[in-house]
Amino acid sequence: MSSLKDHTQAGSERVVISVDAMGGDSGPATVVAGISHSAEKNPRLHFLLHGPKAELEKLVAKRQVLAGRCEIRDADGIVSMEDKPSQVMRHGKGTSMWSTLEAVRNKEAEVAVSCGNTGALMALSMVRLRKLPGVDRPAIAILWPSRNPQGFNVMLDVGADVRADARDLLQYALMGASYARNGLELTRPRIGLLNVGTETHKGGAELKEAFELIQNHAESGGFDFVGFVEGGDIPGNRCDVIVTDGFTGNIALKTGEGTASLIGELLREAFAYSPLSRLASLLALTSLRRLKKRIDPRRVNGGVFLGLNGTVVKSHGGADETGVSAAVKLAFELADSGFSDRLAARVASTAKRAQDGDTEGDGQKDSKAS
Repeated sequence: MSSLKDHTQAGSERVVISVDAMGGDSGPATVVAGISHSAEKNPRLHFLLHGPKAELEKLVAKRQVLAGRCEIRDADGIVSMEDKPSQVMRHGKGTSMWSTLEAVRNKEAEVAVSCGNTGALMALSMVRLRKLPGVDRPAIAILWPSRNPQGFNVMLDVGADVRADARDLLQYALMGASYARNGLELTRPRIGLLNVGTETHKGGAELKEAFELIQNHAESGGFDFVGFVEGGDIPGNRCDVIVTDGFTGNIALKTGEGTASLIGELLREAFAYSPLSRLASLLALTSLRRLKKRIDPRRVNGGVFLGLNGTVVKSHGGADETGVSAAVKLAFELADSGFSDRLAARVASTAKRAQDGDTEGDGQKDSKAS
């Protein structure tokens, strides 16, 4: 996450991250390796690790860097990728996922990190952490590699809920702007509303209504609204935050990940085509490594659940050590910036203005809060 600000030397207070050790496809060994990698790079990180105690103790004991910095919370139950969210909500107590979120709820940790079942994690997060007052639908926000100077754009929602009305899209814009301020250090983020075209007459009635709402809240919300944007603007430099519903966002995300994987495979095939192309790959090795790092999805691993009384980072289920470490780094950045409290202040202030029917004024004061 090279675009995120580096706080590892900025303070001395420890930051506690609550980690679900049992959620990933590769098992707890990969999760422990990932948090160990993060601990080596950041002396301020401490962990609450949730899962079967006997198994985790053996893994943690092999990592000297975690000595005195990792407390294990025993939780025998595991939420599988096949479990339905409704089942987990009824019978999830005692699982590592439940225990991970409970630590954030009890203020023992600042952020929760899990590689587990996305639907179950969102359902449990809403039950255990509750939605922020004024938020109807939480959203999942991700960082998308872009041409902007900060290197990434924020996009939300990418799958928390397939539905979103005009008011939901306004809330996504406000939460996305707050995320961009605290995660990417953008004083006044530019917001774009995803559509099939940039013309104001395109799109359905809800998109047109959302356009008006977001435009009316731009000044008081402390962001610039650039209007409708298209799919090609997601990795572009026209805006910093792309707002859409979870159905569209999730399709765009999976399409982007698949395209990045295809490009990598085609490059490998092209450079292996002949002896001359293999020689060319050696000459271009430094540039190819830079490109690989730039588009590597593991290094931007971590979707953030926004709109809850607590911050949750959802790591990809298939994340390896590098991916888990990237999710932990993102969690640290958000915790260290006080993101959760700032987001709550932003949403509460906007909800109050909406109740009072006041979409103007006190914008300068509000922008300082988040």
